[in-house]
Amino acid sequence: MTAKKQQSPIDPRQPALRDHGVFDAEISYKAPTLSEFVRLLAWAIPHRQQALYSLILVLFASFLAILLPVIVSRVIIDGLLIQDATLTMPDLGMSSLVASISDRLGLSVLASALLLYGILTLVCHSAYHLHRITLARTVMFALRDLRLALFSHIERLPSTFFDKVAVGRVMTRVTNDVQALFDMLMGIGMLIGEFVPFLIALGLMLAISAELTGYLLIAIPVFAVLTYFFRMATRIVYRQIRTSVSQLNQNLQENLSGIQVVQLSNRERRNLATYQAINDRNQRQEITAVSMETGYGAFMDNMVNMALAAILWIGGGEVIQAQISLGSLILFTQFVDMFIRPIRVLGQQYNVIFRAMASAERIFQALDWDEQLHEPTHPLPLPPRFRGKVEFRDLSFGYEPGLPVIKHFSLTIAPGEKVAIVGPTGSGKSTLIRLLSRSYDFNRNSIFIDDLDLTDLSSDAVRDRIGVVLQDFHIFAGTVLENIQLGDPRISRAAAEQAAAWVNADQFINALPEGFDTLLNERGQNLSQGQRQLLAFARVLVRDPEILILDEATASIDTETEQTIQTALQQLTRGRTSILIAHRLQTIQEADRIVVLKRGELKEVGSHEALMASRGIYYTLNQLQFQTLETLS
Repeated sequence: MTAKKQQSPIDPRQPALRDHGVFDAEISYKAPTLSEFVRLLAWAIPHRQQALYSLILVLFASFLAILLPVIVSRVIIDGLLIQDATLTMPDLGMSSLVASISDRLGLSVLASALLLYGILTLVCHSAYHLHRITLARTVMFALRDLRLALFSHIERLPSTFFDKVAVGRVMTRVTNDVQALFDMLMGIGMLIGEFVPFLIALGLMLAISAELTGYLLIAIPVFAVLTYFFRMATRIVYRQIRTSVSQLNQNLQENLSGIQVVQLSNRERRNLATYQAINDRNQRQEITAVSMETGYGAFMDNMVNMALAAILWIGGGEVIQAQISLGSLILFTQFVDMFIRPIRVLGQQYNVIFRAMASAERIFQALDWDEQLHEPTHPLPLPPRFRGKVEFRDLSFGYEPGLPVIKHFSLTIAPGEKVAIVGPTGSGKSTLIRLLSRSYDFNRNSIFIDDLDLTDLSSDAVRDRIGVVLQDFHIFAGTVLENIQLGDPRISRAAAEQAAAWVNADQFINALPEGFDTLLNERGQNLSQGQRQLLAFARVLVRDPEILILDEATASIDTETEQTIQTALQQLTRGRTSILIAHRLQTIQEADRIVVLKRGELKEVGSHEALMASRGIYYTLNQLQFQTLETLS
């Protein structure tokens, strides 16, 4: 007996053991790190011109915001009403500007001051508005690029990844997590717009009265500490809210997905009671959060008012003693709001920033996930068309180390041959065609097409030559024509219509309201199961693949529809290498050869007649299925 060939090491071709469980880990909050924040901002570099415009606008608007109270306090109150010339401080040139307007327009000083105030207010608000627009554009463009890169990366991840990671976890990174980054970056941009007036106001407050500024600075740490502890408390509540919202969505999805089972089982009342309990819990948590937020807001307002009262008490004494003017004191109190507002905004952004940094970690975790199919550095060029010879040479494969699904499988399929692969559930039938279509990595020198090692060929090029019809096919939202073309510009409308005619799908398509331009519902729910299957056939056959694989493709079709497509399938498989994975054995009796698998090993090969005569595994499977059909009849 010839010894089995020693296979090459599996490590270079199969992905290393990975902890896919990290995608299920709940990361709700994360302290910002400089490296992640810099990496996040790097996505805005291609849009730095927009970011620069936004920064210039906010600096300009912040300077104007400072001038407005200066006009009211120094020009109008001190200059016109009190006419105090002894207690002066720099008024940033506003008095000269008002005098110039008065001389040029022939207006009174008060009218000129009010006119200037109105113009500056309009320009200031317009600058702030443009700042928000340019900031939003910068953030949206950056996150658009990030989301696109993330989507592109996820699409290229191999089947081994999606076998172990829930699709919902991946979707959250592309949708909710990116949106969380938008909220954070917009908040930080707005925060910058608050801190610029904060710094300017601080300098002018020191110029007005260092003593009053010192008293105010003492209160800042108190505000900061109170804000910190409040946000720590609300973090717990918001985490509970996210949990209950997730439970609401999950419960709703389960009930709507299984609505037929729910209604047939009379579970509406019980399901409503469960949903109501979760909904009530969410309501209580939301009310608690609103109560805490409004309580915090009222508390901070009172603290600010108390600080203002103290400043007016102390500052009023300085006015009486002629140490500062009344206008300067009023100007100081107006700067207090500019001074304290950034702290309040920072408190509001605290939870947003921590949640968004957790989202950033999840996004970068997905972007950095380097699991991928092994692609040759220099793939071999493909011939214009495959002849269709397929060869498996001592192939062994397992999804998990030490647990082989395919064991030393060898088989040669001649060009144009129709081969059916059968076997009990879990015997490895679908695994074989997934390996042939390069959904997974495997050892070199194991699978060949036209004597070309599959691992030396580009996976995209191979998939372009192999047509696969799965039992669990997917219909996309869009027209019938778009579902056949799948966005391939090489496929014309005429070719798509011809492919539909090949599988007799044109009959039901032309009966639709808009024919090939009829819009299909989600997952093709406005089509019958058989119609969706025929559409999946047309989708594959329009590409005229040299090798055709049908993986339980007729398992979900009724007998009448099956008879409709059998004639088309016989024509299509003639002269084309075809591999049929079948559960219903009566559909593969005309195959040139039938391969029987059991626990990943090739047990029998032959025609239907020869296998039935040998009374082996195939004979037993056939008899069991025949007896089942008789019982059902």
